[in-house]
Amino acid sequence: MTQQSNTFIDSTKLTKWTKWFLYLQIAVTVIALISGVFEYQFLNDIKNSVYTSQAQAVAAAEASDSRQQMIGIIELAIYVVSGILILKWIHRANFNARQLGASEMEFTPGWSIGWYFVPFANLWKPYQAMKEIWKASISPQDWKNQTVPSLLGWWWFFWIVSNMLGNASFRMALRADQINELITANIVLQLSYVMDIPLNLIVLVMVTKIYEMQMAQYKHRI
Repeated sequence: MTQQSNTFIDSTKLTKWTKWFLYLQIAVTVIALISGVFEYQFLNDIKNSVYTSQAQAVAAAEASDSRQQMIGIIELAIYVVSGILILKWIHRANFNARQLGASEMEFTPGWSIGWYFVPFANLWKPYQAMKEIWKASISPQDWKNQTVPSLLGWWWFFWIVSNMLGNASFRMALRADQINELITANIVLQLSYVMDIPLNLIVLVMVTKIYEMQMAQYKHRI
């Protein structure tokens, strides 16, 4: 089924693609984390004067940079596609909740994703929008009286911390002109990757659960 007479849109295909790219995000994050450990070791070797010649150090630096650049390009491509899919999925989930009968929802489908791009408000508004989607997916007719699991709180915690660490690492790397500063930026980036893994796992659970709840509500109606 695609689009029904009541305008509910089956999100099975979108959900599958979103989940596949979340799995890819987890995989590339693990790879980036491992590569980051190698870079950390290289930076410490430079700091401790392990290399016996400048040529050896340059060769090691070029190999490290090439590896990091290749992984960075793959990582960026997957993150961009995954981000688009997740935002589209959130828009669809909000839309479908309304079609299932949830009324007086505060967040429209557009603003359920639009708040991610509004400075300061993006620190809490997207979380509120997701809570609303979850509650409306449980019981569209009585969504205001529903509760949400702690899973959503953990999702938002990891989202905020991961973004803060990623931004901090980027700024630190841009300003770094000493080896110790590069090492610190590397450590902060690895911490960001560590946060990304549970974050993506939680998003996988959220996407799956909301999809299942909405499809169960839809099938019950027809």
